[in-house]
Amino acid sequence: MLIKIDKNTSEGFIIQVRVIKALVFREIITRFGRKGLGFMWLFIEPMLFTAFIVVLWSYIRHRNTPIPIIPFAVTGYSSVLLWRNMASKCLHAIEPNMALLYHHQVKIIDLIIARIILETAGATISFMFLTLTGITLGIIDIPQDISQILIGWFMLIWFGASLALTLATIAGQNKLVERLWQPISYVLFPLSGAAFMVDWLPKSMQDIILLLPMVHGLELVRDGYFGNAVKTHYDIAYMASACLLLTTLGLAKERVIGKKITPE
Repeated sequence: MLIKIDKNTSEGFIIQVRVIKALVFREIITRFGRKGLGFMWLFIEPMLFTAFIVVLWSYIRHRNTPIPIIPFAVTGYSSVLLWRNMASKCLHAIEPNMALLYHHQVKIIDLIIARIILETAGATISFMFLTLTGITLGIIDIPQDISQILIGWFMLIWFGASLALTLATIAGQNKLVERLWQPISYVLFPLSGAAFMVDWLPKSMQDIILLLPMVHGLELVRDGYFGNAVKTHYDIAYMASACLLLTTLGLAKERVIGKKITPE
């Protein structure tokens, strides 16, 4: 059975793509400017942070970790920056861009998607650059299963995007969310799996930590990177269910606030 797409639907989709593209470029110019390194700071910032953590961990824990510390740190902190930066940046996606909503083509969802795309690009480019540089210099080995890494990274992107969408739409009407997210993100940082493997924890702690969706994505990335050298614990069906729930909640909330928010 063929699915027919009417002309209005296809034209609406094309317009939305153009709007999001324009918003992405506007965000780049607003955030990074036109001079100097410009948009390159989009991935240089997360890359420098991750590189600093890698060097620090290499010095402190070189002999204390059972697996190579550099790829362990790169996978861990790149993943944290991915979902945390998405959520943090999208919290402020609506209010500073209220004037753009005067244009009927621009929707709240477009403002959020534009920032999600930027943060995804920044963290992904940073992760790829650090990994490829390490392989080229011979300081880290080639990943065991790239397809698993890609699936895990995609799941982390989905989690970050769904979390960002939900937080942004709730924050659009309740400013308390912005204040609460910062301390919550600090708590989630050490619990996200960036600095440990689930298998290193006691069994009772494993069950608790696996309630956090992002841990499953990171464990899958590390499974693809290290292969049989590590024992991983993840349930992608559980993570997908959590992401789908957050996505549905965020989209439903976006429909509601889209009717209530008045451009200033």
